[in-house]
Amino acid sequence: MSNHDAAAKPPPHVLIFPVPLQGHVNSMLNLAELLCLSDLHVTMLLSDYTHGRLLRHASLHSRFSRHPGFRVATISDGLPDDHPRVGERILDIVLSLKEVGGAQFRHLMESTEGLSDGGARRRVTCLIMDGVLSFAVPVVEEMGIPYIYFRTISACSFWPYFCIQEMIDAGEVPLKGKDEDKLAYWEKKEMDLIVTSVPGMENILRRRDIPGFCRVDDIDDPGFQAIKTETKKTVKATAFILNTFEDLEGPVLDQIRKHMHNMYSIGPLHTHLKARLESKGMETSHHSSSFWDEDRSCIAWLDSQPANSVIYVSFGSITILTKDELFEFWYGLVNSGQRFLWVVRPDSIIGFDSGNWNETTKELEEGTKSRGYMVGWVPQHEVLHHPAIGAFFTHSGWNSTLESIAIGLPMLCWSYFADQTTNSRYVSDVWKIGLDIKDTCDRIIIEKMIRDVMEVRRDEFLQRVRCLAELAKKAISEGGSSYSNLNRLIEFLESTV
Repeated sequence: MSNHDAAAKPPPHVLIFPVPLQGHVNSMLNLAELLCLSDLHVTMLLSDYTHGRLLRHASLHSRFSRHPGFRVATISDGLPDDHPRVGERILDIVLSLKEVGGAQFRHLMESTEGLSDGGARRRVTCLIMDGVLSFAVPVVEEMGIPYIYFRTISACSFWPYFCIQEMIDAGEVPLKGKDEDKLAYWEKKEMDLIVTSVPGMENILRRRDIPGFCRVDDIDDPGFQAIKTETKKTVKATAFILNTFEDLEGPVLDQIRKHMHNMYSIGPLHTHLKARLESKGMETSHHSSSFWDEDRSCIAWLDSQPANSVIYVSFGSITILTKDELFEFWYGLVNSGQRFLWVVRPDSIIGFDSGNWNETTKELEEGTKSRGYMVGWVPQHEVLHHPAIGAFFTHSGWNSTLESIAIGLPMLCWSYFADQTTNSRYVSDVWKIGLDIKDTCDRIIIEKMIRDVMEVRRDEFLQRVRCLAELAKKAISEGGSSYSNLNRLIEFLESTV
């Protein structure tokens, strides 16, 4: 074949399909842009609801305007527009898509001839999908399209999900008694028993560190069963992607490789993307992929604070708090004597209407004027890089954890659910770059732990997390593990034509 003939042929066409949640979409958009940089055609399949949020609050079009091979397609998640899509109700999205997604996905692929733009592009040559969307598999198998699972969580939380049946057989899950709420977990001594049924983690995980979806009272719980069943299907995929790097999670990745040989660890994706953009001389300023309006007033406030003096507090895009929890955090923050920037989403407090919420935030803001700043949502990437930030008080979502590691910031972890409960254990007891206060919400504990992470133990955490930051940088640099793995992934995608 001549060079002219090769140039005339359109490139591979990758369809990327995330679970329609903020953290999942962030990771998948970063991967989409990395593939666009290698001149692949990419279609991002979003839910109508998610696409609407991105159009209102993010910079999706301006970000991808320089990548002519990028497209967006949409389907419905099957939920009404007024569904909250936060807290433990995010499982409704997975269960709803399981019901309605298959027929919609089939129609999309068949009616558009594999999203081929009327022949202007190849039909889809490979599907990269989130790890709980297996309803798409029969369609792509019939069309002869290979598929790859991309789990946007950590390796250390994926692996216990994979071993759920072993934990059931060992009597280590389910974790919840009848009519228990989350407050019961703090004082339950049995939650501190070591989990013995997850290979490679025998001396690490306590029962309270198992992923939060295991906190059910019945193994037939639909959400629990969906996670268990979907995770086991990962082995049937052509390949498996994780947003992590070998020097961070090598021992766990080795366990996973025993079941999935064709695995690509290519993280941290956000810094990997930045590095590849820079290598091509392309502009790398942050493009928002936020589902909420970002309040930039916090940057001016941070500009007026001393270096390393502020603890940044954000519990992510789906955590919800009770009013009591809100005030325990507030008292702990104020009483710690530290400066703080606190993100409190308007939809994150149970039982507030807008009037109630406005009155409450006024009360909180009055008490924080001297040292604190409260805001509804922020440009997190920019905030974490600000020289005034000294530590991150986080829900331990995987994107937030990786961002903190890549910058070299110690963490204080208050995990909410899902993979976060495992991530926070690794932060505190494996990587030793912060503290874990899961299952507690007490102002005295919060006050002490904030002082520990900002002052008393800051130097020891800082030394370790800066070492990890260097390893993260090495992984995405030419010759590094993630750099090489991404190149291998792109070669595989090119081979699917």
